[in-house]
Amino acid sequence: MDFFLCVMGMVLVVEGLPYFAFPEKTKAWVKKIETIHEAGLRKMGLTLMVAGVFLVYLGKS
Repeated sequence: MDFFLCVMGMVLVVEGLPYFAFPEKTKAWVKKIETIHEAGLRKMGLTLMVAGVFLVYLGKS
């Protein structure tokens, strides 16, 4: 459980960094997301999840 909490904490730090460091660019990026088709967003999400699972696999082995 301690490891899980550490990982979740690091995820929150990484997720919050763009909002803190580059708020103007983050707003522009969010507006761009609205123009991307849902299928494209799903493909991007799936790719990121697979990459994340792969990194966890590498870290655990």
